[in-house]
Amino acid sequence: MSNLKIFNISVIIPVYNGEKYIEKAIESAFSQKDVVEVVVVEDGSTDSTLDLLYKIQKKEPRLVVLRHQYGVNKGRSKSRNLGIQNAKSTYIAFLDADDFYLPHRFDMDKKIFNNDNSVDGVYNAIGSHFYIDCSIEEKEKLKLLSVWEVIPPEKLFESMTPIGHKGYFSGDGLTVHRRVFDSVGFFNPKLSVAEDTELYLKMALQCKLIGGVIDTPVALRGVHDTNVFRGNEALYIKNRKLMYESLLNWSFKKNINDYRFFKLWTCLWRNRKSLKKSYISDMFYWISLVSKYPKLLKFKKYYNPLKFK
Repeated sequence: MSNLKIFNISVIIPVYNGEKYIEKAIESAFSQKDVVEVVVVEDGSTDSTLDLLYKIQKKEPRLVVLRHQYGVNKGRSKSRNLGIQNAKSTYIAFLDADDFYLPHRFDMDKKIFNNDNSVDGVYNAIGSHFYIDCSIEEKEKLKLLSVWEVIPPEKLFESMTPIGHKGYFSGDGLTVHRRVFDSVGFFNPKLSVAEDTELYLKMALQCKLIGGVIDTPVALRGVHDTNVFRGNEALYIKNRKLMYESLLNWSFKKNINDYRFFKLWTCLWRNRKSLKKSYISDMFYWISLVSKYPKLLKFKKYYNPLKFK
């Protein structure tokens, strides 16, 4: 049993042109009894988001509003990182500006952290709130975003999508002890999407993450016309390649074991093959990787890299 007596949370919300949704997100965070501050990073919005935040702040002193220097737009990663670096609480949670928490969002997280001081993070399921009409297929697909079964923390990396096939979690459902950022670093600003997936895979590799509520949502993701995850598959394919390359490099520097390094390599190569580059291009790409990571030659007996599918 942990000696932890106080469970305090800082909620980080990056926002860009979120005037339609940000107030609901902030209210849902402050309705949680363990939230001591909400840190909103206003990322150079061109609508009335900033004015709205200052208006809310006059009524709610626990709201912290941050901006990048000169009020410029720097993207989700740098905005979340700025929020993390300025958060005051022991525990950090995330919420997108167009999403919102449901009641009792952190109840299970609190129990798990209080029962085991070695736990670094707790992940939970989220659902969707539809602001627009969607097909039955899309509603079913977005109904519940979660891992599909209880996964021991030491097996999470191999099990969670996109490395494995047992589902994945969203930042809206994740709460972490702030020490995890000393171990894995922050969100990668070089990625325009998939920056969250990259960081959560690093956490699965280095930290002890426990599943909380995985069968019912603790938060709802707003589904609307301007969601980046809708209709941007080409952007995701490009950034997944960059993500796997970044993860491979990070894992090499961290001396991650060969089995997991090979797992990352296979994902990178499958992604590379999906881009349908020429044989010559693939060959030079393979050579460049082997030159950088000679340990890849250990795995050559398992496959022909230029024919790998």
